[in-house]
Amino acid sequence: MSPVLKTLLLAMMPINELRGTIPLSLSVFKMGAFEAFFWAVLGNILPIFFLLLFWKYLVRFLMDRIPVFQKFFSWLFERTRAKFYKKHSLYGDLALVIFVAIPLPLTGAWTGSVAAFLFGIPYWRAIGLIFLGVVIAGIIVTAISMGTFSIFNLV
Repeated sequence: MSPVLKTLLLAMMPINELRGTIPLSLSVFKMGAFEAFFWAVLGNILPIFFLLLFWKYLVRFLMDRIPVFQKFFSWLFERTRAKFYKKHSLYGDLALVIFVAIPLPLTGAWTGSVAAFLFGIPYWRAIGLIFLGVVIAGIIVTAISMGTFSIFNLV
């Protein structure tokens, strides 16, 4: 399997996403920084197009078939959206971008797609916000992986 395909597929995986893929592509696959960045960002954003649609159908399926899920998701959506709308007036869409951009485990595009779904962010708007967060995360991870920026130099 080619390094490009490996990079693309690894970046599609939850948790790993591009945060684990870019350093691997640079060190193990010996890709250049731009090439690793490009294929990792592409691989990280591709599943989001499907996930944003999937969450809606999964929740609807569960709510229609299992009564406890009807109560749970109704409560979850009301609670989450009520809290989100209060904070949305302060932070706006920037909150989702920053959440996805932070290069830590469980803050990437997959989790961002769940957050966008729960908060009721429209599909194409969510795609754009998550994409921007993925690009920012990719720049940060690439810079750290290349030694351009090190969190250890800050201490």
